[in-house]
Amino acid sequence: MIVPKPITFGHRPGRFVLDRHTSLAADPALGEVAGWLRGELGTLSGGELLPGGQGPETISLGLGDLAPEAYRLTVGDDGVRIVAGGAAGAFYGAQSFLQLLPPAAFRKAAAGPLTAPGVHVEDAPRFRWRGCLLDVARHFMPKHEVLRFIDLLAMHKLNVLHLHLTDDQGWRVEIRRHPRLTEVGAWRRESQTGWNGPMDGRPHGGYYTQDDIREIVAYAARRHVTVVPEIDLPGHTQAAIAAYPELGNLDTPLEVGTTWGIGENVLNVEDATIAFFRDVLEEVLELFPSPYVCLGGDECRKDQWRASPAAQRRIAELGLRDEEELQSWFVHRFDAFLTARGRRLVGWDEILEGGLAPGSVVASWRGDLGAVAAARRGHDVINCSNTELYLDYRQGPGEDEPVPFGTVLTLDDVYAFEPIPADLRGDPAARHILGAQCGVWTELIDNGRHVDYMAFPRLAAFAETVWSPAERDLADFRARLAVHLRRLEAVGVEYRHEEGPLPWQRRPGVPGRPEDPVEWQAQLAAWTSNLRDLA
Repeated sequence: MIVPKPITFGHRPGRFVLDRHTSLAADPALGEVAGWLRGELGTLSGGELLPGGQGPETISLGLGDLAPEAYRLTVGDDGVRIVAGGAAGAFYGAQSFLQLLPPAAFRKAAAGPLTAPGVHVEDAPRFRWRGCLLDVARHFMPKHEVLRFIDLLAMHKLNVLHLHLTDDQGWRVEIRRHPRLTEVGAWRRESQTGWNGPMDGRPHGGYYTQDDIREIVAYAARRHVTVVPEIDLPGHTQAAIAAYPELGNLDTPLEVGTTWGIGENVLNVEDATIAFFRDVLEEVLELFPSPYVCLGGDECRKDQWRASPAAQRRIAELGLRDEEELQSWFVHRFDAFLTARGRRLVGWDEILEGGLAPGSVVASWRGDLGAVAAARRGHDVINCSNTELYLDYRQGPGEDEPVPFGTVLTLDDVYAFEPIPADLRGDPAARHILGAQCGVWTELIDNGRHVDYMAFPRLAAFAETVWSPAERDLADFRARLAVHLRRLEAVGVEYRHEEGPLPWQRRPGVPGRPEDPVEWQAQLAAWTSNLRDLA
């Protein structure tokens, strides 16, 4: 009935009726959770859900001797009681209670009394990092769409929104000391259609003001979601270089990127460029209280550094062996900067190559090899495996899938994902796996409806892999998912149906990446060639 599945779920006699007589009581420390729940239930109860004491008509939120994200939920003729170890646990208990109501209740339209069955639930998450990356750099998503997405993450007890804010194709966060980052870098003149297709001839852009970011962060915090910003460097930086050419390695001016793939343009390694991005990060840290800040570090091509006299002088001055170590030196500058301010750097697993900054967290995306190598070296890891968790990959074969890309990644494939790599099971190094994160990359996803289609219902399957116990039952999940899909429909999520895309979701003829298994395996081998030696 509940998604993700609780540790224990049992029926008990009785039921609870939510109506205009229902009241809500809460420990003072849980006032914010109570306020959120009052807002969710107010229109459903037909009343104001006034404060109340204990009793059969009361929903009560209390604190107990539990872990901060753990909760116990009891529902019956004697009322609803949620006991939690902290505000986060109370919030998750409230989310589970909402899922006991009829799916139609999620439409937020008062329709008379609603009934929840008698149950006893005891629950806590398996992993502390339960994340989803939303790429707003490739295609900008308006603030209201981001807020809506946060609500959907919270519904599934996910607690990290990794907001990918900058890339070759756009810079999406206002930096007051460097205004051209958004004046120029937030706008591109057109976009490539599909992965290999022609240009669409339509300008695209947008960015979040600092007030927008503060609103997003505060909205997420009330739902116990931490927003982790990503500011890419030294690669994936063409939009920044277009705004400030002195950051690059070429004399030729650049425009904001309009095509997809790994770009050649990267930051130079001058002191002034390092100082520029320290300015950027000073403002980012003011906006995002997250203890983690992602600086990318992935897919940095070294051709321009090899051809750059300044980069080669830097290598010689520092006594470095090659450009890989130069990137490591560059990343170390920002690791020290963040550490001095009480934050931790997160980087994609390329930061393992050339030497890893001591306090860095590795977001392992190229299969499991990076996760194994980093964990065995004592570094914390977020498993972001592209072969199992990239939700921009198509969900089924066939000509009518919207923009074919990568390989087929089905709902069942995502549900089979295990955050702890096989090579670490039983290994003490497995304690370094903080959790996992799925990714909604948006090169080929250009609006909120398409995000819905690509994310759901696979995101529900992912949520169960990071919240619930390791033992899984696909048939049981699918039975609970059948009810959960009605909830998603009630809140307007245009998910992919089992039989395939609905008519409006079909976009035949848009070129994507080939799905030849031989080519796909060759690409995976190329991606992971450097990691094999490290692992």
